[in-house]
Amino acid sequence: MYEHRYDPANIRERDLDEAGRQGEQMLARLEEAQEELEQIVGSGEAPSCQVKAAVDVNGRVLQVAYGPRATRLPSDELAEETLAAVREACADAQRQVHEVMRAALPGYDPAEANARLEQMLNDWI
Repeated sequence: MYEHRYDPANIRERDLDEAGRQGEQMLARLEEAQEELEQIVGSGEAPSCQVKAAVDVNGRVLQVAYGPRATRLPSDELAEETLAAVREACADAQRQVHEVMRAALPGYDPAEANARLEQMLNDWI
């Protein structure tokens, strides 16, 4: 992704123009991606298929729905099923975010970006 390297001692005007064009293109793609990101809704279902959940792009729970047999589950099991559905919905939303970002920024690898961030934080501490 935008790995063009410039020699600081030998930057030409066309290098600056190209960098400016790339920056403008990236900003345009990110603006489009922002609109897509705001529309993301992740969905998940518990293993029993009796609990379904939906979350927004930030992981806020939008909806939890219980099937007809959910009320027969013991309360601790129902709680676990609810958490499982919400976790699956969060994972689905995250997958969608990664897809949008990959489309907006060719060459973007979310796993690599997270690993780099973690490494920087670990080095800093």
